[in-house]
Amino acid sequence: MTTSTPTPITVVLADDQRLVRAGFRSILDDEDDIEVVGEASNGTEAVRLARELLPDVVLMDIRMPEEDGLAATRRIIEDERLSGVKVVILTTFDMDDYVYSALHAGASGFLVKDTEPMELLHGIRVCARGDALIAPKVTRRLIAEFANRVRHPDPSPRLNTLTEREREVLGLVGAGLTNDEIARRLVLSPATAKTHVSRIMSKLGARDRTQLVITAYESGMITPGWLS
Repeated sequence: MTTSTPTPITVVLADDQRLVRAGFRSILDDEDDIEVVGEASNGTEAVRLARELLPDVVLMDIRMPEEDGLAATRRIIEDERLSGVKVVILTTFDMDDYVYSALHAGASGFLVKDTEPMELLHGIRVCARGDALIAPKVTRRLIAEFANRVRHPDPSPRLNTLTEREREVLGLVGAGLTNDEIARRLVLSPATAKTHVSRIMSKLGARDRTQLVITAYESGMITPGWLS
């Protein structure tokens, strides 16, 4: 009896430094379930490769020549043909001013360039699944920091489509809780919590949990420290 080999997670690396790309590739190429299918040295190349190769994940540096990673991220997110492509921002500093803008534009999360190899691999796998934030404790802190910029909450009309339970779940997602943590807090099964999150994403037209976090803050539903 033969067993089928799972389809690997395909990745495009976008960074203007060849040594950085080589370092990430050396880590990813050692994994059976991850395949680097292309490399780009600027945002324009990243968008072109995303359209040609339809990777699962684009690891996108922010500061690149010709077209930076933020502009490239927006172009990928706005392209309906690339709805299955997840963008993960690469940054030197975990509080880079551009990171929030990239997350707001639709990036699924971010990784610091000096992250440990195991965290890089975990982040890519999690991002490809689309069911959790990347580096939750760091991402949560960054979003909370920049959420202070939201002086005038702007609730989306789509929030009116949510049930009371779904609004409660959205608030907990915004606070950075995983499905298992939400399930324990609301005394639900993990499967039920996951179903609620999936329905919320569908109703709000969100690509992933990161966008739900942004929505929760910008709507004024929660504020930094809301859960504590």
